[in-house]
Amino acid sequence: MRVVRVQSPTEERNPATAEIDRLDTLGVLRLINAQDATVATAVGAALPELARAVELGVAALRAGGRVHYVGAGSSGRLGVMDAAEIPPTYGYPRDRFVAHLAGGGAAMTAAVEEVEDSAELGRADLAGVAGIDLVVGLAASGRTPYVGGAFEAARAVGAPTVLITANPAAPLAPDVLVCAATGPEAIAGSTRMKAGTAQKMLLHTFSTAVMIRMGRTFSNLMVDVRATNAKLRGRMLATLAEATGAAEPECRAALAAADGDLKVAITSVLAGVDPPTARRALEASGGVVRSALARLGG
Repeated sequence: MRVVRVQSPTEERNPATAEIDRLDTLGVLRLINAQDATVATAVGAALPELARAVELGVAALRAGGRVHYVGAGSSGRLGVMDAAEIPPTYGYPRDRFVAHLAGGGAAMTAAVEEVEDSAELGRADLAGVAGIDLVVGLAASGRTPYVGGAFEAARAVGAPTVLITANPAAPLAPDVLVCAATGPEAIAGSTRMKAGTAQKMLLHTFSTAVMIRMGRTFSNLMVDVRATNAKLRGRMLATLAEATGAAEPECRAALAAADGDLKVAITSVLAGVDPPTARRALEASGGVVRSALARLGG
């Protein structure tokens, strides 16, 4: 029987797993794991395009705009999770990374049928997009109408678009195509597997790189954490000690003098200046600790 190639590679049958239902449990797991092991390589091949997406994200945020994640099903849920983690991890305002999931909040825990096929819904959900924003579409197949409608809304106001997909020949036409070509899934069409893993990796790498470029880290330390409980206050103290090499009593005093602002405390200790001077240097440097230290000769 002639097999007709479906539109997206993720929906094709995978010859490597054609006998998966004949294996014992450990054999099934090993075969799935072998498929998963190919994902990082596919993501690595997409990094040049992802770098372009990061630059667009940084430009949007520096201009006062927002980053919009748009998707349906598993892809959209990954966008919701990534956006939700930015504020607590990097102390970034909640309204700057916005996730749009086809079907809304109800679709986080249950499938909402047919909404992904509505380009009109995608346009409506992105009605508030601005030209200074960035719209990141998430579609393993590269053809989700909901994402296509969101792209139409973005183009209407001149906002750039990025598509994160597993389909190199994605019908949607973004400004930047970020494709991790993970190929056929272990179970044909189950894009929450390799394609979903790749999307999660690409999203987390994208948002992490954007936050690094926005100065929300110093070295590999999170320095914009807000101390909302005792655990986070302890983490801030430990981070200050890691960043400066100062003893705990000095770190406690520096944090207190900086009114609990970790970046001010780090800059103050490393540059040997008082907190007001450190704060002014940070403000003049866009909140980037290394730039503030360079400004202060530290």
